[in-house]
Amino acid sequence: MNTVECIEVFVEVAKGLSFTKAAERLGTSRSVVTKKIAWLEKTFETQLLQRNTKRVSLTESGEILLRNADSVPRAISELKDLVRSSVQRPTGRIRVGSPPSFGAVHLAPAIQAFLETYPEVQVTLQLDDGRSDLIAENMDLSVRIAPRLRDTSQIAYKIAVVPQVLVATKEYLERLGRPIHPVDLKRHNCLLHSLKAPTGSWHFTDDKGELHTVQTSGSFNSNLGESLLHLAQRHYGISMHPRYMVEGLIADGRLKVVLPDYKCQGLEIYAIVQSKRYLPYKVRLFVDHLRTHFQDTNWVSPSVGT
Repeated sequence: MNTVECIEVFVEVAKGLSFTKAAERLGTSRSVVTKKIAWLEKTFETQLLQRNTKRVSLTESGEILLRNADSVPRAISELKDLVRSSVQRPTGRIRVGSPPSFGAVHLAPAIQAFLETYPEVQVTLQLDDGRSDLIAENMDLSVRIAPRLRDTSQIAYKIAVVPQVLVATKEYLERLGRPIHPVDLKRHNCLLHSLKAPTGSWHFTDDKGELHTVQTSGSFNSNLGESLLHLAQRHYGISMHPRYMVEGLIADGRLKVVLPDYKCQGLEIYAIVQSKRYLPYKVRLFVDHLRTHFQDTNWVSPSVGT
């Protein structure tokens, strides 16, 4: 008999604690279910189910098998995938979520390079705030950008670290004064990112390596950096962004760097996947591609002034 099929039959019996109901769900007879359970018990050399004329219950061995049964067909599928990948090119669709600015400006070209290498793969890019549920949204991978990854239960691959910068318009700084020290930010309208700085704390390092943490406040916060940046450009306050997001605005003078002598806390960019153990081959290739692609990225242009 097929071991995987017998385990699947066992799972149906164990979940409903009924041979008859399992047979109905599987579209087979009770006798076939009974034979497969008996074969499984003989193969494992242990009793998996206690049964009499009135009830069915799991033995300790049966409970262990039920807890781990789902991993068997997935492990076999992964093994087939790995074997096939040695002789086949990856195919199929990869669904990716990403914050808008990074996704549009930096991730899209990285995807293009990947697709040119693997033309039988297709990629769907969904722009969001980085909090999408991978399973609910049916996504293979989500890009998260944060000072640090708070949920340690997530399967995460770090693909890059990007610098941040404080910015404001010349008009705002002339009206309210240019901060000289991080503590000066306390008297300014700081436009806060509700995901990256949920408590309002901004962190800086000076040229001696000393850490400065400031509890800031402001009249506006958002889960998307684009809205913060838009208000900063309208002379409404000071905002903090990844350097790649404001590079052009600094270069053409529309924004000025605030506290240029202090280094803002950088952001780590992660690729979040559902499972490390059962990562599809094409997704594994894509993650490796992203890590290589962004390894030598120059996020800061030396020609940009303050």
